Amino acid sequence: MYKQKLSLSLNGDFGIPFTEQIRLFKKTGFEAFTGHWRSGEDDSIRECARVGKEEGMIFNALHGPFGNTASMWDETEKEDAEEGVRELSHFVELCSELEIPIMVSHVYVGFDEKCKPTQFGLENYGRVVEVAQKLGVKIAFENTEGENGLDAILKEFKNKDCVGFCWDSGHEMCYNDSKDLLALYGDQLIFTHINDNLGVKDFNGRIFWHDDLHLLPFDGIADWVYNAKRLAKTGFNDILTFELNNKSKPNRHENDKYFKMPIEEYVAEAYARACRFARMFDSCK
Repeated sequence: MYKQKLSLSLNGDFGIPFTEQIRLFKKTGFEAFTGHWRSGEDDSIRECARVGKEEGMIFNALHGPFGNTASMWDETEKEDAEEGVRELSHFVELCSELEIPIMVSHVYVGFDEKCKPTQFGLENYGRVVEVAQKLGVKIAFENTEGENGLDAILKEFKNKDCVGFCWDSGHEMCYNDSKDLLALYGDQLIFTHINDNLGVKDFNGRIFWHDDLHLLPFDGIADWVYNAKRLAKTGFNDILTFELNNKSKPNRHENDKYFKMPIEEYVAEAYARACRFARMFDSCK
C-alpha cells in the first residue's frame, strides 16, 4: 500500500500450505507476513523464510510458543518453567538465523486466575531477553489475559532496547476490559496484531478464549477511528500487522461466513479492510 506496508499472519485454517499463503498474500497486495509455529516445526519456519525471500516478502515476526508461559512465573513448576525458557530462547535464535527482526511472546496463559508476577518469573524472562540482546533480535510482549505480567515485564526491561510491546487490538477488548493499553505502553510499541471482536460475551464479565474472534476489522464493535488516533499518537511508524481468523471458535459462528469464502476472496477482503484502517491511521498522523 502507498506509504504503508501491511502484513498478514499465516494461518493453519486457511486451507492451503503456508508457502502458498505467502505467494497469495503478495499477489493480493500485502508486503509482509508473520506466523505462529509450535516447538519442533523449525523446518516449516525455514521453508517459509526461504519462500518469503524468493517472493520479496518481509518475514516481519515469528510468534513464540506460549504453553509454558504461566509456569515461568511459578517456582513450584521449575521443570516446565525451564522448558518455557528453552522454547522462547530457541525461537529467538531462529529469528536471528533467518533474519526475522521480532519475536512476539505472550507473558501468561490462563483464565481461572490472574498472573501473579514474581522475581522467579522476571529472572526467567530475563534469560530470554539476554539471548535476544546478544543476537540483536527484539521481543514484542503481547497483551493477553490480564495485564499484570505484561506490566511487570515492560517495566522491568524498559531500558532494554530489545524489549517492546505488541498491541493486540482484539485482546484489548476481550481480555483487558478495553483498557487503553496504548496510553500505558505506547512508548514501547514495536508491533501490532490488529483484529476485531464483540468484546466479552459473559454478562458477569468472565473472560474466555472463545471471545477472541480475530474478526476482520469493521466486523465487530471496535471503534476504529479511536484506534487509529491512539495508534498514531504513539508515533508508531512501522509495518501494520493484521492477525485474523477465518474459522469460528467452538460454539461460535461469527467467522462462519469467512470460512465459506474461497481463500483468495477472504484474503482480498482482509487486504481491503487493512487498507481502510491504514488510511485512517495515516490521516491521524
